[in-house]
Amino acid sequence: MKPTFLLGFSCLALLLSTPLALQAQSPAAPVQAAKPVAQAHTYTLANGMTLWVKPDRRAPTAVHMLWGRVGSMDEVDGTSGVAHVLEHMLFKGTPTLAAGEFSRRVAALGGRENAFTSKDYTGYFQQIPAHQLDAVMQLESDRFANNQWPDAEFAKELEVVKEERRMRTEDNPRALLHEKLAATALSASPYRRPIVGWMSDLEAMTAQDARDFYRRWYVPANAVVVVAGDVDPAQVKALADKHYGAIPARAVPDRKPQQEPAQQGLRRFEFKAPAEQAYVALAFKVPRLASLQPSPEHDDALALTVLAAVLDGYSGARLDRALTQGEQRLADSVGASNGLMGRGPQFFYLEGVPAKGQTTEALEAALRAQVQKVAAEGVTESELQRVKTQWVASEIYKLDSVFNQARELGVAWSLGLPPDHGAQLMARLRQVTAAQVRTVAQKYFGDDSLTVAVLRPQAMSGQPKRKAPAGARH
Repeated sequence: MKPTFLLGFSCLALLLSTPLALQAQSPAAPVQAAKPVAQAHTYTLANGMTLWVKPDRRAPTAVHMLWGRVGSMDEVDGTSGVAHVLEHMLFKGTPTLAAGEFSRRVAALGGRENAFTSKDYTGYFQQIPAHQLDAVMQLESDRFANNQWPDAEFAKELEVVKEERRMRTEDNPRALLHEKLAATALSASPYRRPIVGWMSDLEAMTAQDARDFYRRWYVPANAVVVVAGDVDPAQVKALADKHYGAIPARAVPDRKPQQEPAQQGLRRFEFKAPAEQAYVALAFKVPRLASLQPSPEHDDALALTVLAAVLDGYSGARLDRALTQGEQRLADSVGASNGLMGRGPQFFYLEGVPAKGQTTEALEAALRAQVQKVAAEGVTESELQRVKTQWVASEIYKLDSVFNQARELGVAWSLGLPPDHGAQLMARLRQVTAAQVRTVAQKYFGDDSLTVAVLRPQAMSGQPKRKAPAGARH
């Protein structure tokens, strides 16, 4: 059970996905190397914009993406949500395109398109017939450089975003709880703010706030164009020079460090909301993988990812087996996940829904006990082999999707990682030992790094759930 309430998507969700075909594999199945694929070609345009191209000629299609290294963590207090609002506004026109015309033209080319915002980045993509790459590059470069719209269009779209917040967060008790969990666990880091924004900030947001954010961060040196599919790298480079290379160069603004101070004691809160079941979430501050260079913190971040997979990486893993099965089961569902990568602080999560007649206190203790068991006894080689086998298989399955290949490149660039980071990360994960997993279980799960959130269910209102607002882009 992984949190699914954030806008945008995570590279780890793809990395740790488990194909159903693998669930019946023997834990001792041998680890096979992923099949070789074409390497990404990397370029830097004259204005500082990056271009990464990965050929895959199995089908006459291409994926074109533009990623900006700007997300909700680059906002300032009082304007939370502006990165996401601006993402919506990029569909609302340029001097040569009316609002909505971008999407209509992509559809006419036989393609599909959308966009996403995360804490770390904002991205825009089109999946198209490969021979239409020139046309979508022209469209995307135009709105990146020349986005404009009247205040009335902004006011209308802002109402769409507010309704998104109501539907995805305010009508979802666990989403609200996790929003408060981030705000409680973090004090200085901008990761404490929700991607969609606080409603009070959305209510006060102006068109000029979005325009200022656009002018500050949408600069060539803060963006990458990613193209994957049935393409020739040299031809793609020529098209990128033609459409993106003429955009004037500007300096990327300096970023303040905004370092999170060390936590010095357990934090806990209870959250009351209309819900059918109680829920408990434990968030432990853990190190992040800031680069692929070996270091004690980076090695620990990888070992924590393996620990999460041992606890909850496959059907019948430790948490599931110990807490959700049998007549005396404690939970209806449980989960463990490790953040691993991001531009800001990362957490190791334990979470669960207590079974009927059980308490959140008992489930919280049981979740922590499973980590303590690893700290005391370690993990088996067969468990490690199983999760590593699944990771390699997931990598192979991922390469069947041109979209996923492009997405992996965009995430890598946004986090300052090389284009082959997926293969390097897989190699590093396969080197994690049982001793390392035991060590991190002993090291990072004390009270001083922990924030606990408990959902106390209240009577349901009986109101029907909201429908997705017209114009929502997620």
